[in-house]
Amino acid sequence: MYSFSTCWNSHRHTDGRAMLEEIRDLGFEFAELSHGIRLSLVPGIMQAVEAGVIKISTLHNFCPLPIGCNHANPNVFKFSSTNARERDNAYKHTMKTIEMADQLGAELIVLHMGEIDMRNYTDKLIDLLEAGKQDSPKYQKLCQAAELKREKKKAKACDLAYGMLERIAEQSSLRGIKLGIEIRESLEEIPIDTDWDFFFQRFDDPNICYWHDIGHAQIKENLGFIHHRLHLESMSGRLGGFHLHDVQFPVRDHRPPGRGMIDFEGLKHVVKSEHIKVFELSPSLKPDAAKEGVAHLKAIWGED
Repeated sequence: MYSFSTCWNSHRHTDGRAMLEEIRDLGFEFAELSHGIRLSLVPGIMQAVEAGVIKISTLHNFCPLPIGCNHANPNVFKFSSTNARERDNAYKHTMKTIEMADQLGAELIVLHMGEIDMRNYTDKLIDLLEAGKQDSPKYQKLCQAAELKREKKKAKACDLAYGMLERIAEQSSLRGIKLGIEIRESLEEIPIDTDWDFFFQRFDDPNICYWHDIGHAQIKENLGFIHHRLHLESMSGRLGGFHLHDVQFPVRDHRPPGRGMIDFEGLKHVVKSEHIKVFELSPSLKPDAAKEGVAHLKAIWGED
């Protein structure tokens, strides 16, 4: 199943039906409701689905946006926060996402799990990478420092986030909705890349799956923390789907497939027809560029 994310066009619309009609006109039967869906768009979305304009494959938490949020902000409330009120808000608004997914017949919700309370190493490493200093002693020292700090500080954040996930999973399972845990581009976000095996040992529920953001994984490879293809292969047994976009080195993502560095041919063997494959393209792209990227990817991966 191919789908197309509203992250591309939600900001340009005041009517949810018109937003989804634009995606349908790109040739899509399914759309993902991304994390920029304002409450004012919801009535039109409901009308469009009821009228058979389009089907909803997936939602990206938090959807709809909490009151007061007018722009995409998937990390506005963190599962890992030490602030109990923030965690309560994260739970409440995730439940609203689950309820909306249930109403719309969506199959899966994409989740961010939160982050470790530590210094931001990712941005510093990106600055060095963009300056061509990835082979410098300073870069290697910073990578080592990031890994050591993550290991030292991850326990509290993971315990809080995973406890939240257990509560949410109980509710989503009652409705038959899967939860896709997304690989993130920032080193500080969880689960960290060395912990996925442990994560799925704890969460062996088949309704909890791995969500592979192909751009995030490429950025992690560019930073030197994973091997993209090997990582995806290792996660294939729990893989629920993909966010699809390309990356221009080192970290400019959400480009149309074919206009960046990702080896889509080299990842093709992991892809199955039952995986949900969502194009997540930049709002800056014109429709022709979006169509070109979709056609490029489908020419490699096939039409289903």
